[in-house]
Amino acid sequence: MDFKESGIMYAIAAVVIAFVIVQSVFFIVKAWKRAKELGITKETLKNTVISSALFSVAPALSILTTVIVLASALGIVLPWIRLSVIGNLAYETVAAQSVLDVFGVSLSTEVSDPAQFGAVAWVMTIGSCFPLVLLPFLCKFVHKKIGAAVNKSEGSSKVGDVLSAASFIGIISAFIARAINGKTSDGVGDAGFMSICVLVSSIIFSLVLETLCTKYNLKKLQPFAMPLSMFGAMGVAILLNMFAPESLVSFTWWG
Repeated sequence: MDFKESGIMYAIAAVVIAFVIVQSVFFIVKAWKRAKELGITKETLKNTVISSALFSVAPALSILTTVIVLASALGIVLPWIRLSVIGNLAYETVAAQSVLDVFGVSLSTEVSDPAQFGAVAWVMTIGSCFPLVLLPFLCKFVHKKIGAAVNKSEGSSKVGDVLSAASFIGIISAFIARAINGKTSDGVGDAGFMSICVLVSSIIFSLVLETLCTKYNLKKLQPFAMPLSMFGAMGVAILLNMFAPESLVSFTWWG
């Protein structure tokens, strides 16, 4: 059996998932009891639970998409473990690819070397631990500094929105550059016809969904725009792989 999906890996995943579920149930029960003590009605509590569950669907789709993206290279178990605890598409893929760049490979190819797999797992895990350790000590200080900078402007809320958007655009730009270039440290890469088609189709899907949400005031659809765009781009990649000429599908800039 592939070491990435061995019995030990599944056992680790089972322990981690069980811990997450038990912890979640524990806090739900504690919160429910406390709410009852505060006199909150049962109907209000039920509505809160239902709305919270529905609100988690969109982030869950994004997480599922990230697991699928990483599974081709790392197997299903490691991404499943990582994203069941903490993580997101932006961090996990960047961390994994940064490590693989050192070895001269990419996420588009299956990781078959245990040393590479171990290095990826360590970087993804240790990197995500730092916020948990540093935030309790630095969060208040950072918020004060950012708040002081933002509140100097009359349109302080607009400045905050710009800063947030700029950070997100910076992350997305890194993905776009990688999709267009795709060159690894050994001088080869997998960027080409397929990567550009997936990139363009995801942009088109995203623009269409955002336009529909804005035009028809579909606020409930808006959180699903990104994951649906990603799934749509995956569908385009599957269709191209099935029906486009092999020479076109396999074409890359770097041969």
